[in-house]
Amino acid sequence: MTDDTHDRGMRVRREVLGAAHVDRAEAAKTPFTADFQSLITRYAWGEIWTRPGLDRRARSIVTLTALLANRHWNEFEMHVRAAVRNGLTDDEIAEVILQSAIYCGVPVANHAFALAARVLADIEPRDHP
Repeated sequence: MTDDTHDRGMRVRREVLGAAHVDRAEAAKTPFTADFQSLITRYAWGEIWTRPGLDRRARSIVTLTALLANRHWNEFEMHVRAAVRNGLTDDEIAEVILQSAIYCGVPVANHAFALAARVLADIEPRDHP
């Protein structure tokens, strides 16, 4: 991968997750985790999130569903914030969780609703569509 892929990935990562989150992740990077952070930036953000086949709203929907299904709760909360940045409304996020209840289970959706509600309540009005 070229430095261009890394740079493109870092730009999209900052746009989707927010500069503060990315700055914290970069500051916490150690020699032990540096290669993993590079992998995430180049592949997830520089290759996948920049593909033209889906817009960011659709990618957020897919990502929320996958994280919920696999019970990756910390990342789910992070991507609820990202989904708002990508233009999803509270109602659309609720619909994603409701749809997921059928395929992933009611207890998982129940937990996802609790986490999403807390995250959405914490988002400042200026950051929220």
